[in-house]
Amino acid sequence: MTNERRTSAGEITRIHVDRQTRDSGYGMRSHHCHPYFELSYIEHGSCRFFIEDAMYDLHDGDFLLIPPQHFHYTRYLFGTCLRTGIYFRREDLDDVLLPYLFDGGNFLNEIRIFQANSSSRRQIGQLIERMSAEEHSFDERSPLMLRAQLLELLLFCSRVCSVLADSPANIHTTDRQVLEAARFINEHFRQQISAADIAAASGFSPNYLSRKFREAAGIGVHDYLVFIRLRNAAFELISTDDSVTDIALRSGFSDSNYFKDVFKKKYGITPREYRKAR
Repeated sequence: MTNERRTSAGEITRIHVDRQTRDSGYGMRSHHCHPYFELSYIEHGSCRFFIEDAMYDLHDGDFLLIPPQHFHYTRYLFGTCLRTGIYFRREDLDDVLLPYLFDGGNFLNEIRIFQANSSSRRQIGQLIERMSAEEHSFDERSPLMLRAQLLELLLFCSRVCSVLADSPANIHTTDRQVLEAARFINEHFRQQISAADIAAASGFSPNYLSRKFREAAGIGVHDYLVFIRLRNAAFELISTDDSVTDIALRSGFSDSNYFKDVFKKKYGITPREYRKAR
């Protein structure tokens, strides 16, 4: 998405649709998260998502819903993949719609994978083609058109798709050990853990884990640890009245000045400014 479609806080101002064909030679610049929803649909091929501390392989006819502020990274390991990303805000959905979606009003609260049956994929493809065309022929009616099309797509999916209760199992063994490292970080980020501690949890040596983790997640082990700590600190800044120093220490940062520096580097403002802005 181009910068003019976002606010300075990283928000989007309307629904966006990005339909792209990728192959195994394509690499995302880095992991990321954003303050809006992402709905991905795999029209053809397969790809792998690393989300938080889990990994998901998606194939033809699969949808993946990622709620706001979830760390994620995509890889195309299996050849050519035609994938559409639809980006939207909570206010783009009508409350009347929610009871008809999977799990009713709770549908938007967590990561969801749902699959279209083979007989419905042609119609889903047509809906997505219409949305993609609207994205590229934008006029003053397009925001409303895209909103109506998104509602139609979600309603149709709630009729013809089935929700996966568990993540797909066909994940490489080495990537499973990367997940063990990510889970260890998510469970212990408040503590003073070292690279050796994380490596021991994964069963890899520190150097080998560092390489495998970056390949799988698009980020180094230490940077991922800092990301998880910062995300927790950002949440506590707006959900508690505790001091910045206490929040930094509780989030795993032993040096409050270092915390302030890395926080400003990631969010563009100081922790105190972040708290006031929210």
